[in-house]
Amino acid sequence: MSAPFTPRGTPCGPLLQNLWDYVRNEHDGVLLSPYLPAICALLTHVAFCAPFLVLDLFGASEWLRAWRISAEEPPPPLRAWLGCLWKIAVQYLTVVLPVTALLQKPRGHVRLPESSPTIWQLFVDVFACLLLFDTLFFFWHLCLHRFPWLYRNIHQQHHQHQAPFALQAQDASTSELLSLLLLARFSAWFVNCHPLTEILFHILNTWLAVEDHSGYNLPWALHRLLPFLGGAPHHHTHHSRHNVNFAPYFTHWDHLFGTYSWE
Repeated sequence: MSAPFTPRGTPCGPLLQNLWDYVRNEHDGVLLSPYLPAICALLTHVAFCAPFLVLDLFGASEWLRAWRISAEEPPPPLRAWLGCLWKIAVQYLTVVLPVTALLQKPRGHVRLPESSPTIWQLFVDVFACLLLFDTLFFFWHLCLHRFPWLYRNIHQQHHQHQAPFALQAQDASTSELLSLLLLARFSAWFVNCHPLTEILFHILNTWLAVEDHSGYNLPWALHRLLPFLGGAPHHHTHHSRHNVNFAPYFTHWDHLFGTYSWE
């Protein structure tokens, strides 16, 4: 559940304000729906995976093979993608959607703010959410690997392949899927985001997860533009070695705990 947003500045101009007015006036029922977080998480994830599916289908070309991290391994076939999609969809429909809807119910009574966030506020709050989520994920992920019972019962499913593909970012046990969604929701709640900022955070969070698992070190990937991000090579090493690179996005926690590796 997100806490009500308290405005901390003036609107940033007509663009964000007009966008927020449209969403608030025309789609407030959708925005406050208890089913929205799970449905958006699944649909956004699938949409962001689609370009990487195209790359995998044409992955035999020499140009694309040059950008694959595991160039010696063939890209996963369409059958693997469809099987993974089916598993994730079943988990969402049977467990994730009902549980998150139950937790979101109280949000239907929250009054949406009239003002949009400023651009600066949008940037700061999204960055704060990503930093907090990255921190929470790092320590949770470290526990999942350090405690055998947690690994066997929660995390092992996610490590069934040493060379993951994009859709497998959410190919995990139901309990792990729920934990990651709740960590993201808690991060936005703790930062006390404007709903528009929270939406952007969840979209960016999903994209980073998909890119991390894509298996491609593309020249326009975010980690090439922002050197403090680990990106797909960083996370690919985690899937191949299991005992390094526990942070999902940034690299500072792995450096501090001596678990960083770039290979």
